[in-house]
Amino acid sequence: MSFTTGESRWSDVWLAATARGATICGDFLAATALALALQNAGAGGLAVSALLLAATLPLVVLAPLAGRLADRVDSRTLLVTVGLAQAAICTMLAVATHPVLVIGLVALLACGLAVTQPCLAALLPAMVRPSDMPRASAITQTAVSLGALGGPVLAGLLVGQFGTRVPLLVDAVTYLALVAAGLLLRTRRGGRPATATTPELPTAQVQAVPQPAKRAAGTAEGWRFRRDPLMVVMVVCIAVVITAIGGINVIEVFFIRETLNGSATMYGLVGAAWMAGLLPGGWFAARLVRRLDDDGWLVRGVLVTLAGCSLMVLLASTVPTATLLVPLWLVAGAANGAQNVFANLLTARRAPESMRARAYASYGAAVQGGSMTGYLLGGLLLTVVSPRPLIAAAGAAGLLVALAFVPIVARAVRRPAIEDRESETDRSSQCADDAGLATLGRPAEPEAGGGDTVGSWLSASHARGSGTSSS
Repeated sequence: MSFTTGESRWSDVWLAATARGATICGDFLAATALALALQNAGAGGLAVSALLLAATLPLVVLAPLAGRLADRVDSRTLLVTVGLAQAAICTMLAVATHPVLVIGLVALLACGLAVTQPCLAALLPAMVRPSDMPRASAITQTAVSLGALGGPVLAGLLVGQFGTRVPLLVDAVTYLALVAAGLLLRTRRGGRPATATTPELPTAQVQAVPQPAKRAAGTAEGWRFRRDPLMVVMVVCIAVVITAIGGINVIEVFFIRETLNGSATMYGLVGAAWMAGLLPGGWFAARLVRRLDDDGWLVRGVLVTLAGCSLMVLLASTVPTATLLVPLWLVAGAANGAQNVFANLLTARRAPESMRARAYASYGAAVQGGSMTGYLLGGLLLTVVSPRPLIAAAGAAGLLVALAFVPIVARAVRRPAIEDRESETDRSSQCADDAGLATLGRPAEPEAGGGDTVGSWLSASHARGSGTSSS
């Protein structure tokens, strides 16, 4: 993996975070508006789940292609081109009325997100030094949280006053922030290595940075997502828990509006509470991970926070009024924010720079796949079961999955530690052999590449596109 070895580019971090927050606000605004429109029109759970599936399926199906594209094409080109296309699609969505056309346009929007999401995620580590990565992640999480916080609230207000057209037009405008970020960001990645830095700041070139032995040791050519035990167990755990509790995104609108008799504004406020919790959760995790050099603790943190989210969902099934969902969703959002920081930092640490967008795309595809399955299950089960017992079952299932993963995580954490000790023993033996040869009157000759004993990041730093990263 590689980070910048010069001064961290905080202006780029704030610019990218602002653009991301603006687009997230627009996305949540549009999603909430469309969900309310379907519910008000008398559509059932299957219609809402179809809408959510259209927004999720492209992120799963296109992940391999999108990740490769984000690694190989200049980030500025991708952000500007895709951002303009998404703004145009949102404008068409604002005037579309037929449900099939609406779902098709939502799917096209998700195709753009499948590209820009790993592109932006892979840009961040190239903007900052390794020690600044937790803070940069927290800044990004804050922007995302504020955007997601404002989106549902604005949707609840605007839909009540103007219907769905105005929120969708606002969403189209927010994508122009993505275009502006693509034009203004100095940090770039993808395409030719020469695009890594600008002449004004030559010190910000992305170079190889040795990392502790407990981090990833695969080269850009040899590293594979599925061969990294910590990445695999983290992603599978997140995906399975999200499958268990993801159905609440479909069930929630019916639970609040029909079971608890909440208003459209209350529905927006409840959704905003979860996003508000992301803020303290993300910053707490950013402070905590400064003391966690062992990646195993990041995986454990992901497991604990997933269990916290599931517990809050289980407790939500017991509330008599929608107002009581607000404190529960605040706590769940805090756990979710911490989980996001842990997962993003682990991916940045372990994936080689030239494959980082693909790593984020694979991670995102697994997570979105879990969400998609949860949406489908939620929509299907709503046809035969009322919302309250479904929410209780989702929370209980999430907790059981988290408990089941405790021994799996423990084994995955032990495995890299054993490999590190074996590698250290091999290096010590080699040093002893070389020393023995030298004492026999013949100097020990270094093997080809013998200096690369600290890990794979040295060779990874010279891989195609490795000098052009930013997240």
